[in-house]
Amino acid sequence: MADLLGSILGSMERPPSLGDAERKKARERKKQLEKLKEQEKEKLNKFRLQIQKRINGFIKDGQQQNMRLEPMAKVFRAIVHEVADVAGLTSFSFGQEEIDRYVMLWKKEFAPSDEELSAYRKGEEWDPEKAKELVRLKELETVARETRTTSKSETFVPHSNYKDKYEHLIGKVAAKDAAQITTANKSYGFVPSENKRDSRTIEQVMAENKARKKLKTEHDRELATASETTKPEATASSEETS
Repeated sequence: MADLLGSILGSMERPPSLGDAERKKARERKKQLEKLKEQEKEKLNKFRLQIQKRINGFIKDGQQQNMRLEPMAKVFRAIVHEVADVAGLTSFSFGQEEIDRYVMLWKKEFAPSDEELSAYRKGEEWDPEKAKELVRLKELETVARETRTTSKSETFVPHSNYKDKYEHLIGKVAAKDAAQITTANKSYGFVPSENKRDSRTIEQVMAENKARKKLKTEHDRELATASETTKPEATASSEETS
């Protein structure tokens, strides 16, 4: 049995082993990749030093408020943002990826406004003088709007001004007469102006009216009672007569 198994295994084709040439090629490819990585690393380090030098010059220049860099790949923009952050600068990227995307730097005391960032994101150039003019126009518009609102408030006619109200509806003379006839009383509604000339107060007039109504009610009640008392007597007299 063991001999049979050994015979079968021995007859099977063994996988080919790597030759010296192939092993040499593999070592060369690996060495080449390591070399490319080292070159890329040196390239990035060189770029970092260049950017640091440019940013230092920008910071020392008292005339420059911002600096726009040339379009570059994402890996280089990342280095710019990192160096700018360490230097205390504000940085933003604008433009289309892999086409014209670039980095712009600002000194902290000249940080961009939302309007400025919006212009760059739209691909527009930022004009400080034009921006100041727009701000001035907005302020003028605000003042004009407030002036119109105040003017409307001053010309508003309250409902309690009956003379002006009637003048608008039926004319100046009629309005004057109507204003004399009716005057407003905040507590008791509308009272004829003749009542205002009475020496009595509104409370006295109302109390007297109430008293008169009470007397009238009691008088009507007495008349009704007397009428009911008289009816039986009249009936009894008629019976005696008959």
